[in-house]
Amino acid sequence: MAELSITSRGQVTFRKEVLQHLGLKPGDKIEIDLLPDGRATLSAARPKGTFHDVAGVLQGRTNDRVLSLDELDQAISEAGARAGLGDDA
Repeated sequence: MAELSITSRGQVTFRKEVLQHLGLKPGDKIEIDLLPDGRATLSAARPKGTFHDVAGVLQGRTNDRVLSLDELDQAISEAGARAGLGDDA
């Protein structure tokens, strides 16, 4: 178990081995879920894409042909996966 100190400003510095374990690098974000009894879980925040990340995915890829619904669905699914959107988005 890693033990961390809290500064007078309420800041915590994570040791290198903790950041490596979480797969974090400078500039990354951390998510903390507050649990009952004063406990919390800590994990690396994974970027969530937005609709704007998916918009325009077909631009320049259709050769000016009309796509079937299945082709549209596949393209949207692939773009969503690249943007970090899961099935629950």
